[in-house]
Amino acid sequence: MSESPSQQSGKRWQWENATAGAVAGFATVAATYPLDVVRTRFQVNDGRLSNLPTYKNTAHAILTIARLEGLRGLYAGFSPAVIGSTVSWGLYFFFYGRAKQRYSKNGEEKLSPGLHLASAAEAGALVCLCTNPLWLVKTRLQLQTPLHQTQPYSGLYDAVRTIMREEGWRGLYKGFVPSLFLQVSHGAIQFTAYEELRKVIVHFKQRKQNTNGADNLLNSVDYAILGGSSKVAAILMTYPFQVIRARLQQRPNDGIPRYMDSWHVVRETARFEGLRGFYKGIAANLLKNAPAASITFIVYENVLKFLHGKIN
Repeated sequence: MSESPSQQSGKRWQWENATAGAVAGFATVAATYPLDVVRTRFQVNDGRLSNLPTYKNTAHAILTIARLEGLRGLYAGFSPAVIGSTVSWGLYFFFYGRAKQRYSKNGEEKLSPGLHLASAAEAGALVCLCTNPLWLVKTRLQLQTPLHQTQPYSGLYDAVRTIMREEGWRGLYKGFVPSLFLQVSHGAIQFTAYEELRKVIVHFKQRKQNTNGADNLLNSVDYAILGGSSKVAAILMTYPFQVIRARLQQRPNDGIPRYMDSWHVVRETARFEGLRGFYKGIAANLLKNAPAASITFIVYENVLKFLHGKIN
C-alpha cells in the first residue's frame, strides 16, 4: 500500500528537522566549548577535595586552565561533546517534530502549550536514553587535571573501554536519573517558551504589517532573541539537576564513588554548601548557553528554510 502525499511530506519534514538540528548542535558546541569545561569544574568543586583546582570566577578559570593545561585543557572532552551535541540536537528535533506531528494529527491542528510541553518532554526522555554515556565520558574528560592521581583516560575510546572494564554497563549510565529529569524538564520549558514567544512575535508582526501569513516574518535577530530568552528561563529552573548529574558522574577514587546516588548528592550539597551549591558554575553556564541557544536557533531555522526551499 502506497503512502499518501501528506505521509510522505511528514516523513520528509522529520528528516529536515533532524538535519537542521544536527548542524545547529555542532555550530553551538564548537563556538562555546571552553565555558562548558569551566562550568563542569565549578559544578563538582564542593570545597572538600584536594584534587580539584580552585578558581575565583569564570575569567580566572579560563586563564588558569589555558596557562596550566593549554588549549588541550580548554577543549578536554571535545570529541564526545561534539558527537553528543550533534546527535542530541538531531535526535531532539527529530523526536520533537514527530511528536508535534502526531499530537496535531499530521499538522491539521494547532498545538496547545500543554501539547508543546508533552512533545518536548517525550523528545527529551528519548534523547537522554540514547546519549547519557557520551555525556558521562565528556564530564570525566573535562575533570581530568594535573592534580589527579588516577591514570587519565587518553580519549573517548579509552574512556569507554576503561569504564566498561572497571564499572560495567552501569558505569556508563551514572547520573541517568538527574539527566532524565534535566533533559525532560529543560527541553520542555525551553521549547514551550520558544513556541509561545514565537507566537507573540509573529502575531505582533502580522498586526504591524497587516498580513495573515506567517512565512518569512521572522529574521535571524528574532530567532536569536527567542532562542536566548527561552534558554535562560530553562537554565534558571533546571540548573540544580546539572550539578547533581556532574557530581554523580565523577570518576570513582580507588573504585569508591564520591556520591552514591542523587539523594546523597542533594543531602551533602545542602548540608555543606546550602542553596548556593546547587548553582555553582551558573555564570559560565549562562555565558555559554544563552548565546549558544541563539546560535542554535538561528542556524536551525535558517537551515530548515533552506531545506524547505530546496525540496519545494
